[in-house]
Amino acid sequence: MIDKKALILVNMKLENNWRQKSLEGLEKTYAVFPNDFNSRLVNRVFQLRKIPLEQFTIEDIRLMVGQDEGLEYLVRLAIDELKIDLFAEGDFYPGDLLKNILAINPKFWIENKELWVEIDHLINEKIDLINENDISVESFYNSIK
Repeated sequence: MIDKKALILVNMKLENNWRQKSLEGLEKTYAVFPNDFNSRLVNRVFQLRKIPLEQFTIEDIRLMVGQDEGLEYLVRLAIDELKIDLFAEGDFYPGDLLKNILAINPKFWIENKELWVEIDHLINEKIDLINENDISVESFYNSIK
């Protein structure tokens, strides 16, 4: 039996243009907007699923990660942003992207240990600054135990 997560990772390594595709295109899933549910957040998530990943802003990544959408791809985008600025800021405050990354469901980190290691490396380099900014790393580190 082929592991779907492993297959996605293999495809990503082979496909150099994944950033030019939308989540819908990458995941081969097309969500239907619920007519009876109208909220700004739901509207934005549905819009972002159709936009190429290379057009995502830090806020777009933060929002989608917070909604548990497209993590296989968006965590990679987040890592690129966090390498430039660990306290990259969406719409709320410096470090809001990092905070959402650290709050991802532990199951994702268990299934994607190579990404966990990358985040671990980034936060270990600046753990004192992270603590000064009141960003908790506890749930992130508990996810792999």
